[in-house]
Amino acid sequence: MRSYLLLILTNPTMSITKWVEQLHRIPLYAILSGFEPGDTPGVGTFYDFFSRLWASEKKQVTPQKKSKKARKRKAKKGKKGQKTPIKPGRVKRLVEWMLPRLQDKKELPSDRLFDFFQTQILTVSAKLGLLGDVEQLNVAGDGTPVVTASHTRSKSTCDCRAQGIATCHHGRIYSQPDCDSGWDSHREKHFTGYHLYMISACDSPYDLPIYPRLNLASCHDSVSFVVSWVEFSQRFTLGAVDKMLLDAAHDAASIYHLIDHHQVEPIIDLNNRSKNHTKKGSDIQISSEGVPICPIGKKMKPNGYDHSQNRQKWRCPLACGTSNSCQTPCSSAVYGRTYHTHSKDNLRLFPKTSRETEKWKAIYSRRTSIERSNKREKIDYHLESGKHRSTMMWYVRIFGIMMCQHIDAWYAHRKKELAFLREQIVA
Repeated sequence: MRSYLLLILTNPTMSITKWVEQLHRIPLYAILSGFEPGDTPGVGTFYDFFSRLWASEKKQVTPQKKSKKARKRKAKKGKKGQKTPIKPGRVKRLVEWMLPRLQDKKELPSDRLFDFFQTQILTVSAKLGLLGDVEQLNVAGDGTPVVTASHTRSKSTCDCRAQGIATCHHGRIYSQPDCDSGWDSHREKHFTGYHLYMISACDSPYDLPIYPRLNLASCHDSVSFVVSWVEFSQRFTLGAVDKMLLDAAHDAASIYHLIDHHQVEPIIDLNNRSKNHTKKGSDIQISSEGVPICPIGKKMKPNGYDHSQNRQKWRCPLACGTSNSCQTPCSSAVYGRTYHTHSKDNLRLFPKTSRETEKWKAIYSRRTSIERSNKREKIDYHLESGKHRSTMMWYVRIFGIMMCQHIDAWYAHRKKELAFLREQIVA
């Protein structure tokens, strides 16, 4: 593992085969890896070690042989900047299926990797304070495409084509059964590979990652999040999550309820499906952003949160103390018109922290940390340069890169201290 991390830190585009040659030729790399110069392991030894980190005899998650019915069509081409399309109600059905099974932890082949990562890497970062307050941890999540091949590779299991049979229904063997075709909204083109969903500590000054999950390339962000969030909640043991920050692609009522079920506050941007106001049983209307609208069409101002009754208080925008600039006041109260919204009525429109407050905006501004973390993995550490054909090796590469991100943060955090120690040793 030490030698593999050294490979990623020095030349992440290099293959294991070439790295073994480097260990033979450059004694410094062998010494830093913990080997005796001239007595370094071979290629097979590395792959034998990686297999021990994978809790399954099979290197793929799904079977390699698939029927033609199981093959999915090419993902639909979205508009500029548009995510992969998703069928209506899919997230809701998935959450409803997940909720009764939250306590049933299913063992995953990647659990050994995450256990090592959590006990040996995350623990150190938490002690150094690089993850933020682990007792009230704020995390962010987002998905990113990972290209593994130019096209889907498969071979036939029959000789129907040689016999001239055109309508063959036999299955095919896929070299990458856990991959399919997806739509990359950033590059505006189709790709073959995975949809990597990453969860990171958004209060970390170094945008450190916490949990990865590989999904099919055709997976929507919201679907990937539901699976990743449940797995992460079952495995993360270093502290308690306080807030979950997500972009508008996750704006679904069922996602709010799933996060709230774990006693975590969802901070999600709205994906405005409609600009119309919702009429209530009074002269107050609710905007598409969840803000009460007074009878003259003015947005009411947030005026604190009542924790005893779990409701947000709103006040007339034109009334302040004894002064009232409204020409047609709708209330005779000196304080002005007040209105309350309850989270239990609509958790999506009426979150605990109102979107109209500066506090919400300050918290949500940290969501971009997940994008910087994904950029570090894909650009700085060349994640897509791994020429692997198995999900096992892609997980090993991802976790290796995540470990290097934390190691970089350790060094940056203690750089001055290490420089002082170096001066003391020289002196």
